[in-house]
Amino acid sequence: MYHKEKSIQIKNSASALYNNLSVLRIAPRRLTHFTVVHANMVNMVSASWDGLNYTHRQLQSKEPNVATSTSLIMQMYESDGSIMVYWHALDTPETPTAQAVFARGIAAVYENYICVGVSSGAILVFDVPSKGSNITLSEVLEEHKESITDMASECSGSQECIANLVTADDGGNLCVWKSGEEFQLLNKIPGFDMSCSSVKLWKGTAVAGYGTGQIRLYEAVTGILHAEINAHARWIYSVDIAPFSGLLLSAAEDSLVRVWHMTITPETNSVEVAHLHNECVTDTQICGARFCDGDGYAFAVTGYDLSEIIRYIQS
Repeated sequence: MYHKEKSIQIKNSASALYNNLSVLRIAPRRLTHFTVVHANMVNMVSASWDGLNYTHRQLQSKEPNVATSTSLIMQMYESDGSIMVYWHALDTPETPTAQAVFARGIAAVYENYICVGVSSGAILVFDVPSKGSNITLSEVLEEHKESITDMASECSGSQECIANLVTADDGGNLCVWKSGEEFQLLNKIPGFDMSCSSVKLWKGTAVAGYGTGQIRLYEAVTGILHAEINAHARWIYSVDIAPFSGLLLSAAEDSLVRVWHMTITPETNSVEVAHLHNECVTDTQICGARFCDGDGYAFAVTGYDLSEIIRYIQS
């Protein structure tokens, strides 16, 4: 179904973090931005759709004390990395033995919010104006008791969905939210003391990947379990959804990337999942995997100690 395409070279390898790949498709400019984290450096590659032009940019975090390994400052840039528009200092530990402070998990939520998870379990909600850079911290959500691992907003494009944000933590717990001037907690889906490393939200269905190698599909608002897939033999490092086609991508420590197809039947309130494709990325510790478009026509994969982004397209 998919075959390997020419890889995109990057300046550094991806750090061994899950969800370590972001893809932003900018249709009017016929560009796709790929972003990978390496230590305190962000590597960006802008690729033209014809594959002829690539632009590289590296962003280094401007921490006051680079000798420390904890992330102290969160920064927001323009989508092409050209200008830093906002920064926010995270609370620092009072003693050297305190828990490391870091930000993990980010989602843009309808209409004008950006949510960021932190190690304390809190979720910072930033109000981002449509014009200008007057970004403000509007709310802090404190429902999680363990470190945030990932979060996702509704990706189907439907504004009718009651739930439009799902957040996950190290204990595998999911919180489902409705955004607004004050965010409303709709449901809390308990975990099983196994980290939920990657999560997505599509047409009111929360899709969660776990350290057990399993993928679970929940009805977000009620918490009803629609399906449980024994997808991988090792820890899942990334899940992604192509919203227009219902394709589901999963990648794990077992060096496998798998493509599934989800079908939602509203009349029976059921979800069916079919397996479509396997891709073995040999001799690579996979760190991230993302679809490159809304139809799932292509996807990209990153790996630790691998200074390239591997691409696959449909045959």
